[in-house]
Amino acid sequence: MSKVTVSGSEILEGSTKTVRRSGNVASFKQQKTAIDTFGNVFKVPDYSIKDILDAIPKHCYERSLVKSMSYVVRDIVAISAIAYVGLTYIPLLPNEFLRFAAWSAYVFSISCFGFGIWILGHECGHSAFSNYGWVNDTVGWVLHSLVMVPYFSWKFSHAKHHKATGHMTRDMVFVPYTAEEFKEKHQVTSLHDIAEETPIYSVFALLFQQLGGLSLYLATNATGQPYPGVSKFFKSHYWPSSPVFDKKDYWYIVLSDLGILATLTSVYTAYKVFGFWPTFITWFCPWILVNHWLVFVTFLQHTDSSMPHYDAQEWTFAKGAAATIDREFGILGIIFHDIIETHVLHHYVSRIPFYHAREATECIKKVMGEHYRHTDENMWVSLWKTWRSCQFVENHDGVYMFRNCNNVGVKPKDT
Repeated sequence: MSKVTVSGSEILEGSTKTVRRSGNVASFKQQKTAIDTFGNVFKVPDYSIKDILDAIPKHCYERSLVKSMSYVVRDIVAISAIAYVGLTYIPLLPNEFLRFAAWSAYVFSISCFGFGIWILGHECGHSAFSNYGWVNDTVGWVLHSLVMVPYFSWKFSHAKHHKATGHMTRDMVFVPYTAEEFKEKHQVTSLHDIAEETPIYSVFALLFQQLGGLSLYLATNATGQPYPGVSKFFKSHYWPSSPVFDKKDYWYIVLSDLGILATLTSVYTAYKVFGFWPTFITWFCPWILVNHWLVFVTFLQHTDSSMPHYDAQEWTFAKGAAATIDREFGILGIIFHDIIETHVLHHYVSRIPFYHAREATECIKKVMGEHYRHTDENMWVSLWKTWRSCQFVENHDGVYMFRNCNNVGVKPKDT
């Protein structure tokens, strides 16, 4: 157990004693703690998954096919309307600067509703879309294929992510480097030998992550588990025998790949019929930004200076699900079907449809107390701060907290 000074006071890192009173009887309970990136005391959650489930009203589990499908219609109609107005009137604008601004807004708007379509496919993968499995998988396969995400491949690996969120050796995505892995990546023996990232390097690294991160993850399982001895291609989401999946998943992965091929065929047909520019500006450019939104949102949901990861001995489902954070994205949150504002609840009960998630979130906050994470910080500020402060994790008796070599927050131990 080590001693850390926080805000002028000394804290024993490893555990705290909490007092529970029942009538005139008081009992003491040890609660494990760690120190987060900025020197705050992190207390490991001590409630059970049963406590969480008991707090959620039964009607929050009710799924409506009609209501869910109405949101699919909303997003498709919005994209169609934007496309019609943009392709009809933007070419008529009098100068290239106005046209550039209008096309930029056009691409941005379509990408937002395009990400909304991905989110609804994500709902299907969790069986939160309707009470009918075949409807969920049919709609999900179509929607995810439209945005070039292999539906069943994502569904299966994503389910494993939900079962082991925050687990250092079982989680499936955004698995952080340990201090030793970070040193190995930089080919040094001491963290002191790793130079601070320059801001311009961080900008370019972020651009690469945001625009290419999803494609890299799907193609090579980047940020996932390592699977030693397996080449990058053969652990991709497109390879039916990838170790990411179980043997029984083989033909579902093939079906996912066929969905991607069907979309590429449709895009090529659109190019032949409508020409390069309408296809490029209406599908390709928004698709790049849909990739960005997906990485942007999921990265910030699962990475934060206050967020823990756990080893196999310390991890439980209740602790892992709490290792997420809710953020506020304003009007984008509405277009994105509340996926950012209610992600903590989603990790506890993923089959609750998004239109009941805010109510259920309010209920579980009463159980989680100080363990519930939420911030209304500007999302772009959060992205920058998170990238700079969360480079690798440091082990604190089974609880891993983020550290960095950018002189942000608590200095890492160099063992």
